[in-house]
Amino acid sequence: QVQLVESGGGSVQAGGSLKLSCVSYGYIFSTCGMSWYRQGPGKERELVSTISSTGTTNYRDSVKGRFTISQDSAKTTLYLEMNSLKTEDTAVYFCAATNRGCLARYYGSGTPELGFWGQGTQVTVSS
Repeated sequence: QVQLVESGGGSVQAGGSLKLSCVSYGYIFSTCGMSWYRQGPGKERELVSTISSTGTTNYRDSVKGRFTISQDSAKTTLYLEMNSLKTEDTAVYFCAATNRGCLARYYGSGTPELGFWGQGTQVTVSS
């Protein structure tokens, strides 16, 4: 079964940096791509960045130029490097494989409806 484990969260002052990691067990990112999501206090979960199975990256407008998504050569560790952090970046950050149509081809009917998700890591940015 697939397990995703995030780490690297913490508390920083505005303008600081953090680098999140997501280690995958049982899933290779080049299969169906990966994403970083976040959910701030009192807010809905939102997509932050994606990396496709071919390595194409995308970012939400509010993090462009500040965040960088990447993966290791084995395609089993995902990173999110976050620079120039703002208070509005405060959230729980999740890594996820959410392309269920693609995942189901490899993991069958037991693929969760929402794909595979990590447990999240807290990022707190103070002013």
